[in-house]
Amino acid sequence: MQPVGAVAPLRVDIVEKTFRSAQGVSVTALKNLSFEVRQGEFACLLGPSGCGKTTTLRILLGLDRQFSGSFQLPEGGSNRIAAVFQEPTLLPWRTVEQNVRLALPKGLRAKNLDGLFDTLGLAGMRSLYPAELSLGLARRAALARAFATEPAMLFLDEPFVSLDGRTAEQLRHLLLTVWSARPTTALMVTHNLTEALMLSDRIIVLSPRPAHVLGIFDVRLPRQHRSPEATSDLLLSFHQQFPGVT
Repeated sequence: MQPVGAVAPLRVDIVEKTFRSAQGVSVTALKNLSFEVRQGEFACLLGPSGCGKTTTLRILLGLDRQFSGSFQLPEGGSNRIAAVFQEPTLLPWRTVEQNVRLALPKGLRAKNLDGLFDTLGLAGMRSLYPAELSLGLARRAALARAFATEPAMLFLDEPFVSLDGRTAEQLRHLLLTVWSARPTTALMVTHNLTEALMLSDRIIVLSPRPAHVLGIFDVRLPRQHRSPEATSDLLLSFHQQFPGVT
């Protein structure tokens, strides 16, 4: 891959991605999917369930190489990539702290993580094992593991799905707190429009399968001013730009 300039550190141009179903039918998941995410920007991929959002992330993470097209990841800084998935994927035989430190390069595994654990409300959980955590706390540990690496690029695949509303809202605020302390280029998959409006700088709106970009919604309002009333106005503006998209 070629280095990407500061204007567009993440560039995606997937011409086509197809796969075979269990019945042997060829299914096109992505078709002419192109977008960019700017340096230090938090962007959301918004689209209906099954449209190909997670497939896109799998391609960008190098987990799926069977596609036509290209993409360019950020270069510079740590050059590290971190991901937070729908499941926390913590090693059950390691403590919370051990799970987080295992993600670090060997030379950084002794770094001070007190601030990160404090911010995420994990200071008293560091010696616990995953089986001793609620799903919400396990998701916090997964966020800690991702941010501890100080990545150049952060991918998130619906990290708050299946949580109750209150817990999901708490984790969204925690995510913003940690990300704001050290903004990194981030791309998050979601089908929750309110979540996207709360978190992102820009929303990349995808069509139903095969996914392509319907358009971009710029969330110009600073995050500290996104009150429930302001979010209602943003929802109205979004639906005016993208009628029929929920």
